[in-house]
Amino acid sequence: MNLSDKTIVIGICGGIASYKIADLVSRLRKAEATVEVVMTRAAQSFIPPFTLATLAGRAVHTDQTWWASQPGVLHIELAKKADIVLIAPATANCIAKIAHGVADDLLTTLVLATKAPIFLAPAMNVNMFENSVVQSNLSRLTELGYSIIDPGEGIMACGDTGKGRLPEIDVLLDHINKAISRQHDLTGLRVLVTAGGTREALDPVRYISNRSTGRMGYAVAAAAVERGAAVTLISAPTGLPPVAGTDFVSVTSALDMYRAVFDRYDDCDIVIKAAAVADYRPKHTAVQKIKKGFPDLTIHLERNPDILQELGLNKKHQLLVGFAAETENVELYAKDKLHRKKLDMIVANDVSRTDAGFAIETNIVTFFFPDGKRIDLPEMTKKEVAHKLLDEIIGLVRSN
Repeated sequence: MNLSDKTIVIGICGGIASYKIADLVSRLRKAEATVEVVMTRAAQSFIPPFTLATLAGRAVHTDQTWWASQPGVLHIELAKKADIVLIAPATANCIAKIAHGVADDLLTTLVLATKAPIFLAPAMNVNMFENSVVQSNLSRLTELGYSIIDPGEGIMACGDTGKGRLPEIDVLLDHINKAISRQHDLTGLRVLVTAGGTREALDPVRYISNRSTGRMGYAVAAAAVERGAAVTLISAPTGLPPVAGTDFVSVTSALDMYRAVFDRYDDCDIVIKAAAVADYRPKHTAVQKIKKGFPDLTIHLERNPDILQELGLNKKHQLLVGFAAETENVELYAKDKLHRKKLDMIVANDVSRTDAGFAIETNIVTFFFPDGKRIDLPEMTKKEVAHKLLDEIIGLVRSN
């Protein structure tokens, strides 16, 4: 790929794998990218800045040069110039700081300042990588919209064997190229995403809901923002922070979501319904908390409107995508929903699986289309699924 008009910021932390980044910088330069290298103080103990400056064809940025030349400005300039930020190797220390918003050096400060997609390539001892604290920090970063490049496996410098090696340079380049190729391909399009599980009140304290965490919908919204779309995220309660760059609309019940969606439907180009909307709601909601005392308690339920079906019936220019979270007969139910609700595409998965259900970072999905086409994806992060979904949506938009 020719990267002549792109600026790639490479952040290097203090790990033995730092020396491999020289090859990455060289290959990016050959692709005509502008490569800005930022090194932490620890990284300079593993590879001299002069080596990387020679390969990049420009000065390397460090904490020392930050304060000596342009105090308080350089991190903003780099943040604005960046088309992609890649931190490799990303050490456990750097991962922890970014996960918790610490900005105590040039690298972590520019991370907070940039709006460019940020990729982290962890590299550390296998026991460090598997430590629950590191895994928790990586999960937090994923939820916040950062992209984590899975480390490789093999023999490490310390002699241990396992997962934690810096990914091969070809893998890092592939992530950069894919991210660059996707940039701005949704520019000019208005995307509406729904996420989370609605809550249907029984009384002021209790409600009926489901196990949706909203992670898949939030990942789709974040990916669409990265690709230049004007994104509205209508979210039921999730506990997740709003996705930066979206017009965020908070709702609670299915009726709330119904109104929020249809208020905005006419102005949308693409609607992606990832929310888990309750099919039923209590017919009567108690004004006060229901007290104990009944040997049995009967709750009468009534149907909520089928938002997705009504969207399909009222579709004009919009491209409409649904989700089918099933526990059995996944293909049968997904295809029925696809055709009955007049969708352009549906994303189906078996939520009874431990690697593809609720409250985890990964998913295994299948895309179904009205013409009979299907695409089976392997296990991948929800952010990766989101980008694959948007790749297909772009294809449908271009073919219409």
